[in-house]
Amino acid sequence: MEQNNQSYLAAEPIPKLMKNYAVPCIISLLVGALYNIVDQIFIANADYLGSYGNAANTVVFPLTVIALAIAVMIGDGCCAFVSLSLGMKKTDDAQNSVGNSVILTIISSLILALIYLIFADPIIAMFGGTVNEETFRLSKEYFFYISLGIPFYMFGQAMNPVIRADGNPRFAMLSTLAGAIANIILDPIMIFCFQWGMMGAAVATVIGQIITAALAVWYLCHMKTIKLDKPGFSLNLRVVKRTLTLGVCSFLSQISLVAAMAAINNMLRKYGALDPVFGQEQYAQIPMAVVGIVMKFFQIVISIVVGMAAGCIPIVGYNMGAKQNERVKKLFTCLLIAEALVGAAAFIIVEFFPGQLIAIFGAANESSYYTDFAIKAFRTYLCMIVFACINKAAFIFLQAMGKAVASTMLSMIREIVFGVGFAVILPVFFGLDGVLYSMPVSDVLTLIASAAVITLTYRQLSVPSPESTEML
Repeated sequence: MEQNNQSYLAAEPIPKLMKNYAVPCIISLLVGALYNIVDQIFIANADYLGSYGNAANTVVFPLTVIALAIAVMIGDGCCAFVSLSLGMKKTDDAQNSVGNSVILTIISSLILALIYLIFADPIIAMFGGTVNEETFRLSKEYFFYISLGIPFYMFGQAMNPVIRADGNPRFAMLSTLAGAIANIILDPIMIFCFQWGMMGAAVATVIGQIITAALAVWYLCHMKTIKLDKPGFSLNLRVVKRTLTLGVCSFLSQISLVAAMAAINNMLRKYGALDPVFGQEQYAQIPMAVVGIVMKFFQIVISIVVGMAAGCIPIVGYNMGAKQNERVKKLFTCLLIAEALVGAAAFIIVEFFPGQLIAIFGAANESSYYTDFAIKAFRTYLCMIVFACINKAAFIFLQAMGKAVASTMLSMIREIVFGVGFAVILPVFFGLDGVLYSMPVSDVLTLIASAAVITLTYRQLSVPSPESTEML
């Protein structure tokens, strides 16, 4: 396995490396995304839950993303740091980063779970859960059990990129897949057979998360390249700082999504109340439920995009550490082309088949207002999804190169300045439609900034390093 990390990443053809590392990562992230999406599909198709349950799921979803944001900051940061360290032959730093990441994940997950359990009501209200009484009740029920599983969820998600950094992306994929399969099996049993409603959906999810976390623990005890020992778990402030710095872009890309979703949910609640249709009590939850579904489809696409880019982190990190600039440049080109193709395929789906998409989420059980708004939301909100894919790939690749500042700034501009800003400003002029316009406007403007940084990065990589070797 040492040979695998020391020469394989520096010598194998780029397309082969992308396939070997990116595909398992894509599957891992897609499977991880399925936890919440599968819950929503089964909830939507349960007559006694319907759009109220869908809206409750939408309310709680960003709160799980907060947990994910912390987990991927630790995990992706560790993955990048380990890869860079191995490229520079600093094995001790790699080992210390993994041990420290385990400790940080356990401590942060327990603190977050406690905060969620103590302040559940105001947190749910902050994310739009007060749209009506039934949505609030179902949100509380779902959130309570999801909060209990936060430590297991965060541990599994944080250790997944660490396992990839150890040179075993396949195991990382299988551990996540095992938990997701359990969730898919248990969801219909608990929702339809036991009639446990939101509690059943949450419990099925948590059981799946426990399975993934348990497999991660097993792997940590059997690592190949990075041998964990007791000194590795002693907190090293230098290593912790560098690890978190490299992972901050992953954190911001997730946490800023939470800020955007909080703004969007509250704008949907505010301007939906002014709409002649959705201002009625029995339809008030529809905009929130629908936009939540659109975001879930977007999450599937972004899981593929992020999987491609994040799967390349060990390759980028090692070759940057080994000063193989030409290989890094070639990898960046391949990645951007692949991400654009994914975005183009998603664009075709949302523009030409929105009715089929919404049918998966229980449209047959809802009013025509639900279906009509959903079709409009898919076509408007995701019309610039190609740009969104390219932007996200650029953010992660820059992070893997060690360009934490550039990556973080671009992510902040997209998610906070544009994502939150336009979600709040545009509805003032366009009402409920303004919420839908916020996404494409943000992606177009972000692409302009990304293009400038991408061009500069290419120029920097084109400057030959004195220590580089032509190994294409």
